[in-house]
Amino acid sequence: MLDNEREKRVAAAKLTSGVLDIDPVAVTDHVCRRLVEIVVKEQHRRGVVVAISGGIDSSVCAALSVRALGPGRVFGLLLPEKDSSSASEDLGRLLAEHLKIEYLKQDIAPTLEAIGCYRWRDEAIKTVFPDYQKDWKNKIVIGGGVDGRFNYFKLVVQAPDGARHEKRLDHKQYLQIVAATNYKQRIRKTIEYFHADRLHYSVVGTPNRLEYDQGFFVKNGDGSADVKPIAHLYKTQVYAMARHLGLPDAICKSKPTTDTYSLPQGQDEFYFALPYEKMDLSLWAHNHARSAEELANCLGVSSEQAAFIYRDIETKRRTTAFLHAKPVLVEAVSELGG
Repeated sequence: MLDNEREKRVAAAKLTSGVLDIDPVAVTDHVCRRLVEIVVKEQHRRGVVVAISGGIDSSVCAALSVRALGPGRVFGLLLPEKDSSSASEDLGRLLAEHLKIEYLKQDIAPTLEAIGCYRWRDEAIKTVFPDYQKDWKNKIVIGGGVDGRFNYFKLVVQAPDGARHEKRLDHKQYLQIVAATNYKQRIRKTIEYFHADRLHYSVVGTPNRLEYDQGFFVKNGDGSADVKPIAHLYKTQVYAMARHLGLPDAICKSKPTTDTYSLPQGQDEFYFALPYEKMDLSLWAHNHARSAEELANCLGVSSEQAAFIYRDIETKRRTTAFLHAKPVLVEAVSELGG
């Protein structure tokens, strides 16, 4: 947590990666104090449930929860399905055992199969690649990037012999594939809330600032939670927190992935215009009203590309505002403050 004087100095400093430096001791103390206040005193819950994927965000959230509440009041969940990477499960187990918390594994693939997740997804894929079969792999990647005038999405499939094929997706196909894969986050959240109800715990949400700001979550899926401990921290800062909290080296060095599609997929492939280090700097610079020219010099891109990055940040904020929105009441219910 930056104090006011430090915030002023950083805001006036030259735009470098150093603007994202934090005091991890102070941040840990602040977050842990707030977790106790929120979970115990405000929400009147006994502990927290954390779905642990082995990624940096859920790992830091779990570690902070243990620091705040103790390992006996943190319950971990491993929730793989057939497209999940085995490495994610291994890292999740490593984290749970490192933190000495109780945890449970539940494979959600049978549930996803039953509600049609894979069937709806494959139906849309076959309209693009008619030869696609269940033993093929797939992912969606973003096109355009900082060199394009707008972003668009492409579907990548891989046959069992390793041959890859790629085509641009139209809007209908894209929406159906994403809607089908969103089942995964929503089923996971249902299981998290079952255990939260069973234990009288709160559910921890794990988005970092970049994901929270840019709407990189599923409404009523991974976007749903009772407390979000790191939504104010940039991804770069979350990595710094992981090192400070003494998390296993394999987790501290893990690369951000979506772990949603059967082909390996980085977050910058699917959603962000740049790798997280550069997106963090871009978002910070935009939040502090730095010019596109200054961002361009920092990232080593053209002013036009930097301006595109700023426009993309604003576009994502506008188009994902619905994900942040609460249900709208037709008439206010004044007795409940709304």
